[in-house]
Amino acid sequence: MKTLTARDPRTGAETYSFQAPSPLEIAAVAERARAAQPAWAALGFEGRAAVLSRFAQEISARRAAIHAALETDTGRRRIAGQEIDSVLGALAGWAAMAPGMLPEGWTQGRAMPAVRHAPNWRPYPLVGVVSPWNFPLLLGMIDAIPALTAGCAVIVKPSEVTPRFAAPLMEAARATPGLEGIFALLPGDGETGEAVIAQADCVCFTGSVATGRKVAVQAAGRLIPAFLELGGKDPLIVLEGADLDAAATAALRGSVLSTGQACQSIERIYVARTIYGAFLERLVEKATSVRLNWPDISQGELGPLIFARQADILAAQIADARARGARMLTGGEIEHHGGGLWLRPTVLADVTHEMAVMREETFGPILPVMAFDSVENAVALANFGEYGLSAAVFASDLATAEAVGRRIEAGAVSLNDAALTAVFYEAAKQSFKASGLGPSRMGAEGLSRFFRRQALIANTGAPRPLDDWREEG
Repeated sequence: MKTLTARDPRTGAETYSFQAPSPLEIAAVAERARAAQPAWAALGFEGRAAVLSRFAQEISARRAAIHAALETDTGRRRIAGQEIDSVLGALAGWAAMAPGMLPEGWTQGRAMPAVRHAPNWRPYPLVGVVSPWNFPLLLGMIDAIPALTAGCAVIVKPSEVTPRFAAPLMEAARATPGLEGIFALLPGDGETGEAVIAQADCVCFTGSVATGRKVAVQAAGRLIPAFLELGGKDPLIVLEGADLDAAATAALRGSVLSTGQACQSIERIYVARTIYGAFLERLVEKATSVRLNWPDISQGELGPLIFARQADILAAQIADARARGARMLTGGEIEHHGGGLWLRPTVLADVTHEMAVMREETFGPILPVMAFDSVENAVALANFGEYGLSAAVFASDLATAEAVGRRIEAGAVSLNDAALTAVFYEAAKQSFKASGLGPSRMGAEGLSRFFRRQALIANTGAPRPLDDWREEG
């Protein structure tokens, strides 16, 4: 057995250790899950909703313990509470929506009216979820909840960077009658993730493009579907005539919320040259007012860097940009407080696409700003690179923003705001380019992706004889 340790991002101390499960242990959990899944599926939507409602009650009863674990794992308080609220909302929401989401009933054939067909929805027996460290609870459950609702058994592999929440959450699962064997959390490292994928019939992965490619290869080797939500390098375009104060407000929040440690964070800002200076003034003014949540976690807007290695990536991108001629207008230095690592909002002006900060995923509170000369130029700049997760456009009116947004190669485009997918979950979307693979997490596909659709085809007339295909005809 392998012992893993987790760091407290506010102190830098490794204050938590746990045993990663062995492949044999994971296989045993998978075997129990497969044995329990048929009865779980047989409950139907209403029966499963009743069990998941009880699960929500058990989570609420342990809210303090789960919140404390998330707070320690991530170094932030309010967002930790919002993660719990989101999971409770998802449990209630999927239970309420699921019964009417899947097409049912018989349809008469067009070419052969005597033949009719109907769908039969068969859930994947076992879904494996490999989740990241930036939103440990939410992104661990964002796929697990609709999969459970669909009638699948689920194993979640949380990140070894932020594993503390798993223990109180599994307490809630064990206290929920009817959920026995159906749901498991197995914190561990990459080897644990590989072992979970080796047992699953369907895999959901949230994380980097590099690791996503490895997950996709492993899934392809087993001929199982892989639903991948990967990295982003989200652009924001600010067109001439836009409300600059509103644009700067949205740009800052979209870049800095959760310390920029979110795949849908704004990481590139393109501003019309005629308003470039005025926008920078407003952005710098707002950025310099952001406070660290140190030493008091209940104060301020900016938490620590969760993953220590991320600090090296941010420092390297800043150094590269400055060496290539970018002007640093705010922030720019990794700060050490109490053993933790912080970076204040860092506004970089006069950046170019030769700089790593404009090409590579940042995952931190860096705001590189570049001028453009035409709408065509802005669209080309926004569509640069291998990422296509989401984007944003600010314009003088919604119609203008929409016209530009429709030309951007990204799965979701916020209009006259930024990073709306972080707070609005109702719009179905699919990632473009290397930012992901598979159906949407939101909307009807968020549920239907966990079923194999079987076709029942019935002939209400007489079967056709072989003579209908004789050569003499």
